[in-house]
Amino acid sequence: MSRIIHRSLRSVPAVATRAHGAYIFDAQGKQYLDACGGAAVSCLGHAHPDVLAAMHRQIDQLAYAHTSFFTSDTVEQLAEQLTRTAPGDLNYAYFVSGGSEAVETALKLARQYFVEIGQPARTRFIARKQSYHGNTLGALAVGGNEWRRRQFAPLLIDVIRVSACNEYRDRRADETQQQYTQRLLSELEQAIIDAGPETIIGFCAETVVGATSGATPPTPGYLQGVRRLCDKYDILFIADEVMCGMGRTGTLHAFEQDGVVPDLVTIAKGLGGGYQPIGAVLASEKIVSALQAGSGLFQHGHTYICHATAAAAALAVQQVIERDHLLEAVQQQGAYLHKVLRDVLGELPHVGDTRGRGLFAGVELVRDKATKTPFDPAMKLHAAIKANCMARGLLVYPMGGTLDGQYGDHILIAPPFIVTPQQLDFVVDTLNTVIREETGKL
Repeated sequence: MSRIIHRSLRSVPAVATRAHGAYIFDAQGKQYLDACGGAAVSCLGHAHPDVLAAMHRQIDQLAYAHTSFFTSDTVEQLAEQLTRTAPGDLNYAYFVSGGSEAVETALKLARQYFVEIGQPARTRFIARKQSYHGNTLGALAVGGNEWRRRQFAPLLIDVIRVSACNEYRDRRADETQQQYTQRLLSELEQAIIDAGPETIIGFCAETVVGATSGATPPTPGYLQGVRRLCDKYDILFIADEVMCGMGRTGTLHAFEQDGVVPDLVTIAKGLGGGYQPIGAVLASEKIVSALQAGSGLFQHGHTYICHATAAAAALAVQQVIERDHLLEAVQQQGAYLHKVLRDVLGELPHVGDTRGRGLFAGVELVRDKATKTPFDPAMKLHAAIKANCMARGLLVYPMGGTLDGQYGDHILIAPPFIVTPQQLDFVVDTLNTVIREETGKL
């Protein structure tokens, strides 16, 4: 009996004993192709020698020093790396231990910005349905994942909620893509007006929605419209790129492909590639300069912010991505992945949609392709697919509640940037077999 409070309290997961490249091995020596990076984390795969060496060097010199006394060269270098490669005036970085902490930090930084500039009446955030921003209470409140929120709802702050940007599910038959996009932007603007622009801190959204709906990208022009509305009403635009950022979609930041620059950006998973727990907020010049001119401090902090060993791992990961031109690899292998998903899985009667960007892909399953009717959630199709894939040596990230937190099933695919076409063929061929088997039982 394990003494760990595992995700399931009725079973103990397999024991992982080693990992290398794109593969993880269990205690029996079985090999698994890690085609989801855990949760889109392992961007370089496992046991990359350059990252391991950087961590060893750092530990030999300085593992940790509290930020109330010291900074460290490695943390400063990581901040320089991230701000140098970020577009626009995202000139500052704040380092935490993961994605939820990053979102909490962004929310508090956004609030303090308005207090510092003399607008303390701004107390509310706008966010979208079927979104996910983390499991801490502030992040959970901003998120729109109904299944994760439900039992904790009485503890959460009130957030203004608008529609997700999900063309496959929500665009009407009588709408063009442009009309659908404009409808969403009009809804957002009306929500701002109804609440009172002077009460709103910011709009928070995943650039490409991750686990909640399965690699769902925005429609063309949507984020540019969001940026215009935020500027019009002096609202901050917070881009959550914890899952979709740091190269996962083929550009270092997913929002680069949409021609916008947010005021705050949260990053985490691909930042350190799983080698150490780390997340960060990238902040624009105007936000930090307001705090510098005002109180001169950010009223926030955690024990392990700016952790030297975590920073060493993340710096090495980012240097490898840049040195080895892995963004180009993500673009190339991502194009191949999306093609084979369309060609192979797109023909299956119960695959409604394949979507995503780069090496970030989603497959949505439906009972009826013509009507897009989902399967009965009691069937737990996503869980059956995960178990069947794992039995065949493949790790993917299926989830339920795609539509509304209850109905719908999808599969998230997020392999390492070093993945090969042969490994992607194994992913798609295995999914082809498993989806046929599991939907055939229903």
